[in-house]
Amino acid sequence: MIVPVLLVAGALGAGKTTLLNHLLADPGGRRIAAIVNDFGAVDIDAQLLGTVTEEVISLKNGCICCSLQGDLLRTLSSVIKRDPAPDAIAIETSGISDPAEIIRSLMDPVIFKVAPLETVVTLVDPQRLHDEPELAQEALWRSQLRAADFVLLSKADLLDRAALDSVRSIVGRFKPQSAIFEIAHGAVARDLLFSRDIRAPRILPPQLPAAAEPFATMTWTSQAPLSLARFQEVIGRLAPRTLRIKGVLSFTEHPNQPILFQSVATRGTLAPSPVAPPEGLTAQLVLIGREGELDEVEIDALLRGVIVS
Repeated sequence: MIVPVLLVAGALGAGKTTLLNHLLADPGGRRIAAIVNDFGAVDIDAQLLGTVTEEVISLKNGCICCSLQGDLLRTLSSVIKRDPAPDAIAIETSGISDPAEIIRSLMDPVIFKVAPLETVVTLVDPQRLHDEPELAQEALWRSQLRAADFVLLSKADLLDRAALDSVRSIVGRFKPQSAIFEIAHGAVARDLLFSRDIRAPRILPPQLPAAAEPFATMTWTSQAPLSLARFQEVIGRLAPRTLRIKGVLSFTEHPNQPILFQSVATRGTLAPSPVAPPEGLTAQLVLIGREGELDEVEIDALLRGVIVS
């Protein structure tokens, strides 16, 4: 059982709990367990999230990064062993947490094998950043931004276009514009948070308004032998023009070990896969990008370069 992890970071009041509430109330057919962490004696976040789901686990020992090797990792292990196990785990960090330490621990090979870090999102309150541009000079704020695969400007509906563009310019000093998204009421397209499952996920009717950001998806398959070295070279060219790539492949360099590949923004991982590509295939990849920016003809041509003659 492999259960992907979503890490949600951001300053106090940036909108992390609102995002999790939306995700848990409208999970798109996934069973999502949430691990929340609010610095202080009373865990307000867990109380708020408890109104929409029973799948909320609260860490009581203060900041996640302070108790990481114990409380969080034990919690992850117990969540994965649940019956039925969740399809994904969302971890909300404290507003005063530096996610870098959490990410380092989650990338531990033993943990990554069963609970791979899928996506890191950092929420930014654009109104606060607009009113306090000096916030961009704070070391913790910068670290939270650097750790993110994607930056979500929350409450974007409360600012006019000029103010939002000003905020995007500030955030753009630390992240490419392609990694910055504007959201309202915690509504984020699930394709941005989670890679499309190789197996078809359970689909339920949406309960809440979906995020307005349009995405496009394409699937690429191959029956021919593939080169790992060429694949890594091609992925280096594809990563800047896609948001996510996920798939299972068999390479000539490792004929008896299928490989699971995942990339989000510019972070990619290769790991042994517990399942092989569908019968008769050497690769099954799903690619997600912004609508209008996913050139299927060009991407197919690039990926065909991975094939061994």
